[in-house]
Amino acid sequence: MRGGRSNRLLLIEDDLDLSEMLTETLADEGYVVDRATDGQRGLHLGLTRPYDVMVIDRLLPALDGLDVLAKLRSRAVPARALMLTALGTVDDRIAGLDAGADDYLIKPFDLDELSARLRALCRRNGESTDVLRIGAGLLDLTVREVVRADGTRVALSAREFELIRTLAGRPAAVHSRSQLRRRVFDEAAAASIVDTYVYYLRRKLGRTVIRTVHGLGYRLGTL
Repeated sequence: MRGGRSNRLLLIEDDLDLSEMLTETLADEGYVVDRATDGQRGLHLGLTRPYDVMVIDRLLPALDGLDVLAKLRSRAVPARALMLTALGTVDDRIAGLDAGADDYLIKPFDLDELSARLRALCRRNGESTDVLRIGAGLLDLTVREVVRADGTRVALSAREFELIRTLAGRPAAVHSRSQLRRRVFDEAAAASIVDTYVYYLRRKLGRTVIRTVHGLGYRLGTL
């Protein structure tokens, strides 16, 4: 419970038996649960309804769980995310965390452990999710502005904001142009639009705000 209300939870799981069991269990624990059985429906719910926490299966029909989460993060959806998967390698876990997951649980799992992890994520919602750090400055998610270390604010366009939000959401990751085009500029005809908006952000915020990793793409820099 937060502020006297139940936590809202989005469950995206295509195994119907598991989905029904989790929905019943989580509802008994006080969550208000919305359920989706494919990635496309889950993405729609995540973009159109507010949630405190999400449980997302890694392998989903229609749209993969990693893509669902990455698209939600690129649209600044702040809900905490627990990813479920039958894929237990280190690389798989890293991929999930890089996509924006807050926690990762391998199938089969214990229900008590799932419940404990969700409670921990909900407690973390008490922390600020309205800003992301960019070096000594901040990205204010509520008003689409960058706040410099001296307190001055720089307003961003919608596209500029989505690009820097994607980079700041995974500050240690290198993002290829194709990844950024897919996650931020879905309808854009050419990958060169990524370079154009990198230029716009550097012009507004300084050349160090986005680092070029030659041959690979871009990563977050500093203000």
